[in-house]
Amino acid sequence: MSVTGAAVLFVVIWFMTMFIVLPIQLRTQAEDGDVVPGTHEGAPSDFRLGRTMLVTTLWALPIWAVCAGIIISGVITVDMLDWQGYLGERVPN
Repeated sequence: MSVTGAAVLFVVIWFMTMFIVLPIQLRTQAEDGDVVPGTHEGAPSDFRLGRTMLVTTLWALPIWAVCAGIIISGVITVDMLDWQGYLGERVPN
């Protein structure tokens, strides 16, 4: 795996993890009873981006390490995922 491939894999895993972490411990303005005029009542009341990014990174790093380890070790290869046998054949136009 190249450095670029590793970086792309990390970014994809990081964003997927962030979408899982975002709703955890979310307090909406409606739940707090303090809706700012002009905003949706489902908007976060006290959003902490730094904390969210830290938690996301702490979860994404070990997930990325496992995925990168599997790719580098060759436990799972692209050939193993080719169930239809298209890699060895030319796809007709």
